[in-house]
Amino acid sequence: MARMHARRRGSSRSRRPLLTENPEWVPLSNEEVVELVVKLGKEGMTTSKIGVVLRDQHAVPSVRLATGKTVLEILNENGLSPKLPEDLMALMRKAINLNLHIQNGNRGDVSNRRGLQLVESKIRRLVKYYKNKDVLPADWNYSLKNAELLIE
Repeated sequence: MARMHARRRGSSRSRRPLLTENPEWVPLSNEEVVELVVKLGKEGMTTSKIGVVLRDQHAVPSVRLATGKTVLEILNENGLSPKLPEDLMALMRKAINLNLHIQNGNRGDVSNRRGLQLVESKIRRLVKYYKNKDVLPADWNYSLKNAELLIE
């Protein structure tokens, strides 16, 4: 199937092996993994950063296999959930950077303008999805000015 904003096809990447239970070589117990996730969440790390730290520094290949819950579910239980989803924040940061490039004297950069349009369409689609899933309130709207206020 072709990509949405590019004409390329296929998917060439490594995939994690299919595992249904936590490997026996994982050194941390269920409670220790939850404590680490909460500690890293209190330090202000995002969910993906928490997963990378647990994988690289503590040899936990999957938090879901180790605890039965995702990193976000653990953070929600402990009242550390982020205000906005991480993927939406990343797209808004990208839109802000693209807009800054246009504002800083690069008004003729047409490919950048097109990239900004594509990123904003992804944001709008993601906002619609999160409103349907009740992650975002129904009256939440995206605009570049609001994104700059939320990110900074």
